[in-house]
Amino acid sequence: MSTNELPASESAGTANVAVSDMKLEVVIIPVSDVERSKDFYASLGWRLDADFQFENGFRVVQFTPPGSRCSIQFGARLTTAEPGSVRDFYLIVSDIVTARSKLVSRGVAISEVFHPATPGGQFQPESAESRLSGADPGHISYRSFATFSDPDGNRWLLQEVTARLPGRVAGETTFGSVTDLSKALQRAATAHGWHESTTGKADPNWPNWYAEYMVREQSGEELPR
Repeated sequence: MSTNELPASESAGTANVAVSDMKLEVVIIPVSDVERSKDFYASLGWRLDADFQFENGFRVVQFTPPGSRCSIQFGARLTTAEPGSVRDFYLIVSDIVTARSKLVSRGVAISEVFHPATPGGQFQPESAESRLSGADPGHISYRSFATFSDPDGNRWLLQEVTARLPGRVAGETTFGSVTDLSKALQRAATAHGWHESTTGKADPNWPNWYAEYMVREQSGEELPR
């Protein structure tokens, strides 16, 4: 029965039911060689959280990307999915050029930075015409990408996000690295400089202004002026 078929009293009541937190914790990556995959994800600089092996042959390995609250798991007898069948799990970065350079320095084969010529172009093959070279010309958030794959062909999608769309972040402000925090402070400093130029005086409460700016930027709210 759809909500449209519920009695009015029941349908209306659902709007007031509290929603429990459901935090995405782990995603499963299908691999063919556990040791090879373990070496690869360690080479990315990801944190090894666990490697549990059991007498019945079951094995689970868990890694967490830097700054991420969601981890990946792979192993033996963990999934029946075909190795290499995962496509385009997003890895969000604040500076895609820097993030790509760091992966290159670790020996990762990664595409050049690109932006899509058409909606969905980021999901096309690396040689597709829907990929235009370089970051988005206007440096618009959500519009710059790079891709790389693990040894089985599971593909990862780097996406640059500097300002979230409204409502995408609720209640928490976090930064995945010192670099991310530094760049956020730089953006706040630039905006605050403009703020002081419009008021014509120094702002003694600049720490509060910075904090409000950085929280609003991550949550996608209107920025202070």
